[in-house]
Amino acid sequence: MEQPTGFIFAVDAVTRHVTSARPDAPVRPDPPRAPRLAGARRLTAAALHRLADQIQPTPPPCPC
Repeated sequence: MEQPTGFIFAVDAVTRHVTSARPDAPVRPDPPRAPRLAGARRLTAAALHRLADQIQPTPPPCPC
């Protein structure tokens, strides 16, 4: 008794889902986002560059 009811609900849900994104639907552009982490990202990059410069091995002497 429950299976035909479930089938009807499933078909209805799938139909609503499939027909919800139509090609002629209006398009709203996303609002521009403010860069929230730009300063922290710049600080982290600078710290990582300094750390990489400190732990970089010295180049071998030239065999010239």
